[in-house]
Amino acid sequence: MNIPTELKYTKDHEWVKIDGDTVTIGITDFAQSELGDIVYVDVDTLDDTVEIDDVFGSVEAVKTVSDLIMPLSGEVSEFNEKLEDEPELVNTDPYGAGWMIKVTISDASQLEELLDAEGYKDLITG
Repeated sequence: MNIPTELKYTKDHEWVKIDGDTVTIGITDFAQSELGDIVYVDVDTLDDTVEIDDVFGSVEAVKTVSDLIMPLSGEVSEFNEKLEDEPELVNTDPYGAGWMIKVTISDASQLEELLDAEGYKDLITG
């Protein structure tokens, strides 16, 4: 299971890459493997301000649809448009080409609530 140490994680299986006031968000390797083959990524919150723990979109896999939960409050500034034609990038490269959104965060103190790689590993391995 791939859990990059430079990223932060949520209990809902999103990862967060921090770059100043902007964060990139996707779902973890564990999440994509549990979902199976992803056929559609829906994000309808572009340019919206979304609060922490609210739904910012959904991922549709062959067997299920799963909500995407916002790990931090902020404005959704970018959507990975490659996912419109190639949603399988979330399966093949969840931490790279399979990223989902970029967000300008509004409350940096929320970063402290995210899990580090070790904490996330403990969550998924029980």
